[in-house]
Amino acid sequence: MSTVKLTINGKSVSADVEDRTLLVHLLRDHLGLTGTHIGCDTSQCGACVVHIDGRAVKSCTTLVGQANGTNVTTIEGISRGDELHPMQAAFRDNHGLQCGYCTPGMIMTAIDIVQRHGDQLDETTVRQELEGNICRCTGYHNIVKSVLDAAGRMKMAAAAE
Repeated sequence: MSTVKLTINGKSVSADVEDRTLLVHLLRDHLGLTGTHIGCDTSQCGACVVHIDGRAVKSCTTLVGQANGTNVTTIEGISRGDELHPMQAAFRDNHGLQCGYCTPGMIMTAIDIVQRHGDQLDETTVRQELEGNICRCTGYHNIVKSVLDAAGRMKMAAAAE
């Protein structure tokens, strides 16, 4: 057993966990943050994506010890109270989801894409960057549309701060 200390969605967390505990299991099983989904356990589907220190990572293949001392953000931590994050609002407005299982991971990945590419974002880049996230319900058209829409919304939100 090891004691890990990290910040999750802005709150300090300390947990005694086995060294082999995956971050996704700490989030879901120990902390009740079930928005991070387990889709494949092999790092292929992207349903488990969270941010560690602002970068998208797949939590199903990240040991909790690797996240020790970091800031972790899950889908539950991106909105401001009842106000959706611009990416969440864009997914809603552009019908970028169907069953919703992949949506948290898609949104977390998409935020990272926008933060890294900013104004240089185009449809081809979004499609290439989303290759690590699988949606079995859509043809990705509305997901890509949502990401591109959200890029503008995020830029406006950042300018307003």
